[in-house]
Amino acid sequence: MLARLDIRDILIIDHLVLEFRSGLNVLTGETGAGKSILLDALGFVLGWRGRADLVRQGAAQGEVTALFELPPDHPAFAVLAEAGFPDPEGELILRRVNTPEGRKSAYVNDRACSGAVLRALSDVLVELHGQQDDRGLLDPAGHKALLDDFAGHETLLADVSRAWRARAAARRTLREAEAEVAAIAADEEFLRHAVAELDALDPQPGEDAVLDTARRRMQAADKIRSDVARALQALAAPDGGAESLVTDATRWLDGAAAEAEGALDDALAALSRAMVELGEASDATERALDGLGIDPLELERTEERLFALRGLARKHSVAPDELGGFAETLRDRLAALDAGADRLGDLQEAVRTADHAYDAAAVALSASRAAAAMRLDGAMADELAPLKMERAVFTTALSEGAAGPDGTDQVTFRVATNPGAPAGPLNKIASGGELSRFLLALKVCLTAEARELTLIFDEIDRGVGGATADAVGRRLQSLAAEGQVLVVTHSPQVAALGAHHWRVEKTVEADTTLSRVIPLARTDRVDEIARMISGDVVTEAARAAARALLKAA
Repeated sequence: MLARLDIRDILIIDHLVLEFRSGLNVLTGETGAGKSILLDALGFVLGWRGRADLVRQGAAQGEVTALFELPPDHPAFAVLAEAGFPDPEGELILRRVNTPEGRKSAYVNDRACSGAVLRALSDVLVELHGQQDDRGLLDPAGHKALLDDFAGHETLLADVSRAWRARAAARRTLREAEAEVAAIAADEEFLRHAVAELDALDPQPGEDAVLDTARRRMQAADKIRSDVARALQALAAPDGGAESLVTDATRWLDGAAAEAEGALDDALAALSRAMVELGEASDATERALDGLGIDPLELERTEERLFALRGLARKHSVAPDELGGFAETLRDRLAALDAGADRLGDLQEAVRTADHAYDAAAVALSASRAAAAMRLDGAMADELAPLKMERAVFTTALSEGAAGPDGTDQVTFRVATNPGAPAGPLNKIASGGELSRFLLALKVCLTAEARELTLIFDEIDRGVGGATADAVGRRLQSLAAEGQVLVVTHSPQVAALGAHHWRVEKTVEADTTLSRVIPLARTDRVDEIARMISGDVVTEAARAAARALLKAA
């Protein structure tokens, strides 16, 4: 139960404390007095979306605090536990602050919390039925959700939604696989030719560099061989070669050594070493010269292989060393094409399985909706009778629609307001006052099992008067007997039925417009209800009528 609402510096409210009670609480006042501001403030502290300019002009911040008194088994405690908050032990205090710049902060029992936690709490604390709710009632697009709320088959809805996602995923996978196979099939001839060409060439890693080096070596071989041959001639020519000259020098020094008394020993030793080195150099040069022999056919074969590798690499826009990997990629695509038919068959079977699962879930949901529709029609008949619409017939029509995440049903609320009249859409058949009563009856049916909620009705009685307004008020009074109902009303009949009554009025103090909320005693209620009956000039007849309404209540 909402026990207290403390509002500071919100719009034209400077400071206001409202202490609500169980039963039917009514708020009345002139249009524009600020009744909607109270609902704006309550919606703000509960985390609802609302107007941005809430802070009163000139104030540093606006603040709203709501105190709820809850029984031990209230579902709000489960929300708090899931969010990591301690047990509030019966009292729940929500506070939210807003600055003129739009910065918001929220608290649960003085611990900071997120807007998401506030909204989760609001779902189990308060339900507001506002002046625009009939738009949802008039729009057939919202009827399915209303029926689902009444049915309470969340598990079936979740099953259908899950099956829909699985079906969509299976179909998407099949489409992607079909596109992939189609793309490969379009290139099949090219792929098979390219793989055959690459297999025939059989490129090896690093082969391009090896062939290029061999080709350049063979192209330069003639010049190299000539130079090496001249070097060998210089080393080993019998007449004038290096070896010949050293041999002559050794012979001359040997002849002189006998008479030199050792002075030529070092020279002779050096010449001996030189002869050895020159012999090794001559042998190595001769071997190199033998190795530089050019085979014209080998050069031709090397160039053909190199040009074939580079030509194929250019054709496929890859480097020569990447030809082997490219061939593997093409083979994989061909393998995918060959295996594509089998894979497509598996995926098609997966789609059929997902379709069957979705159809089964949707059928179960449709059956539950059909049963709920019958219950809702019966409940609406029970609710419409005390609202002076006992002859009206409310029908929940189900028809097959397009498949979607919430099943295959189309749901439409249809009414016949007079006996023998054809049923039709609400917006074509019902008048404004009838719409209000249909809305009230529907809301009562939808919240029948949610007695822990504080129900707020904002001008639910608009468009009705006299005995009909009294019937609406008595239904609200009956509903409030099992919990707490807050009603913003312009109807004197409804106001008279309230267990607790506040008047909202607008005053001007020091050139500042402020909204005040005044709790009314019985005498004050007579005057307020009389004003609602007669207008600005309250007559004794109006007071007498007000007293009669209060007495009847």
